[in-house]
Amino acid sequence: MIDLRRATEVWRRCDVVVRDLPFGLLVAVASLLPGLHDKGTQVGDLPARPFDGVALVAIALECLPLAVRRRWPAVCLVLVSLGFALDQLRAYHLFASNVLPVALISAGAHLERFRRVTVILLSLAYVPLALALDRLGADERVEGYVVFYLALALTWGIGAWLRSTRAAEEERRRHVAEATRAAERTRIARELHDVVTHHVTAMVVQAEAARYLTAVPERLDATLNAVTDTGRRAIADLRHMLDLLKADHDPDGLPSAADLHTLVERTRRAGQPVEFAEEGSRAEPAGSAEFVAYRVVQEALTNALKHAHGSPTAVRVRHGEKEISVVVSTHGPGSRAAARAAPGGSGRGLAGLRERVDALGGEFSAGRQAGGAFVVRARVPAGGPS
Repeated sequence: MIDLRRATEVWRRCDVVVRDLPFGLLVAVASLLPGLHDKGTQVGDLPARPFDGVALVAIALECLPLAVRRRWPAVCLVLVSLGFALDQLRAYHLFASNVLPVALISAGAHLERFRRVTVILLSLAYVPLALALDRLGADERVEGYVVFYLALALTWGIGAWLRSTRAAEEERRRHVAEATRAAERTRIARELHDVVTHHVTAMVVQAEAARYLTAVPERLDATLNAVTDTGRRAIADLRHMLDLLKADHDPDGLPSAADLHTLVERTRRAGQPVEFAEEGSRAEPAGSAEFVAYRVVQEALTNALKHAHGSPTAVRVRHGEKEISVVVSTHGPGSRAAARAAPGGSGRGLAGLRERVDALGGEFSAGRQAGGAFVVRARVPAGGPS
């Protein structure tokens, strides 16, 4: 049996001329059928003439150019118009004369250049055709010629409307594609910021602390091991992020609230005293709310390492049925040496968190409270898929 889907794909890959040719051939064959003689468009109401050899020329001019109605719409329209004029002047009233609106619609939709000139020339050419029909004894009144011209103008207008609709759709798709690319670039920038900033900040702070531990070999060795572990983790996270750029990536590999204990422990090894409390049960499977909650805690701990290294930090995460609440508070300014060693912040991390939380319909705030503590709060609606 013929695979219809495969046949359709092969047909769509064919050149546009090949795909447009069958319609013209079908109309030409239909015009040769005796039952369809004198079934065409009539302008002037001249007495019908018997079918002869010139009629074949008129059929060829009206039908065969339809094969190029999208490739060369102007050529198609001119040849079909000549065939139509020959048909009307010879009074064959061929069935093929009905394809003039098809040529007009195609030209209105696909003609790229000299559109106004084409309309003007065809309009001017209609006048001598009407005069020639009148001299041949046509019974058509002036109003009839005007109505027929308006019908042709409406047909061209339909083609022009199709053209504008197609152009608007292409413009919309272009804007959608640009917005999608911009959103993807923003997402990648956020992931890079979250992964790189957190690990690099921890490594810088740990390396700075190691400078003051040369007299304590045991602690120095532990600190350097922590730096090494953090570097390996950074490389692993970067590789995983690059894997996410692939079309067949596994979304289950994204970090979630289940990884918070590991995140807090790494921060503690970097020298930041962190108190962690978690309430409620995590959703299974983890959704986008779990991922955003993880990023909120990660960015807050990164800022604590940068700007308040050594100061007590408290992390509170509560899992509810409809939302996840996160509160991270850091008390005190931290050590000046660590603050000088840590890389400066650009504010991009908190802004990115706000956008992420807002995208899920949640609430986000970050700032210093009256007691001097810097507090990051987020309320993330739960239930969204990854």
